[in-house]
Amino acid sequence: MEKLRIRKGYQLRTVAGRTVVVPTEDTLDVNTMIVLNETGKLLWERLTEGATPAELVAALLAEYNVPEETACSDVQVFIGRLRKRGLFEQ
Repeated sequence: MEKLRIRKGYQLRTVAGRTVVVPTEDTLDVNTMIVLNETGKLLWERLTEGATPAELVAALLAEYNVPEETACSDVQVFIGRLRKRGLFEQ
């Protein structure tokens, strides 16, 4: 299974106590600012290093007390949203 990786030009920041993904000066699309909850932050951090969907599910299961079905669904939704915004390397 192929590893997904967040493309360059985006960084995690804490703004007013919230975790947000912001474009860097190299990225012109300011509409890509995303607010993340703790789960999203964990997944984003894994994706900056490169991770398969199965590895993301495993990370959620290791960190949170959730059923595997819930973790799989959450990962699919998160990946889908990032794909829509074009945030993965090609």
